Amino acid sequence: MKNVKSLMLILATSLLIAACGTTQTVPVTGRKHSLLVSDAQVLSLSKEEYSKYMKSAKLSSNAANTAMVQRVGRRLASAVEAYLRNNGAADEIKNFSWEFNLVADKNVNAFCMPGGKIVVYEGLLPVTQDEASLAIVLGHEIAHAVAKHSAEQMSKKIRQSYGTQIGSQILGAIAGQSVGDLAGAVAQQGFSFANLRYSRDNETEADHIGLIFAAMAGYNPQMAVPFWKRMAALSGNSNQSDMFSDHPSDAKRIAAIQQWMPTAMKYYEASGYASKSVPSVKLNPAKKKVSHRRG
Repeated sequence: MKNVKSLMLILATSLLIAACGTTQTVPVTGRKHSLLVSDAQVLSLSKEEYSKYMKSAKLSSNAANTAMVQRVGRRLASAVEAYLRNNGAADEIKNFSWEFNLVADKNVNAFCMPGGKIVVYEGLLPVTQDEASLAIVLGHEIAHAVAKHSAEQMSKKIRQSYGTQIGSQILGAIAGQSVGDLAGAVAQQGFSFANLRYSRDNETEADHIGLIFAAMAGYNPQMAVPFWKRMAALSGNSNQSDMFSDHPSDAKRIAAIQQWMPTAMKYYEASGYASKSVPSVKLNPAKKKVSHRRG
């Protein structure tokens, strides 16, 4: 009888998961994935976490670098919006409210929470060195948000825990569209958008989409190769950031970028910026600290 009850619980939960799920086609790559949480739920949770983070973060006092981050971010956002609009996918980011922040933190890191909330650490800028390389990083982070990788990882955790009490709480919150209940249930699993570790496949997809986004915005995608080589060199230093420790290996990443480069260059040339130079960012050397946040 106990086995029958367990089987019935699994069956009922599986049916609930199927009923709650939606399918998204990822822009640029065309990959389809099933999501168990709605945009409204994810954006509400993200907004709450972002608000708490920004209350404790210290904004950079460097006006020039702050302006640069905002300039690159806005150009990328405009390119992303135009691409999605032209491909009938504007609804994917209809609830985004872009924000671009530079914080006074020497760790090598950046992230974009769902909804377009972007944070760059000052420690990243000596590694990017110029606007084009910064665009590569921000394109990658924006790609995570546009591809709904956070919702995908949340859905994965729900599927993994659906036979447990916490899984039942999450599923109940989803079915009832209760953001408050969902927040509490997810929090018990230690879920954080800023510290989220994506899968290797997610990271590769973000590399691909981000490269295209940067090219569409008029940033030379060829700058991606030397930038990732600098990151690879940094990874050999005991004081380096582990921002990209869960990303593909350096060799595989470079090989994949080279494979996507012809398409990216077409977007770059069509952007109208190919004949214009992008200014380098002059920075004072700063000691980099180890970061334990994801990329």
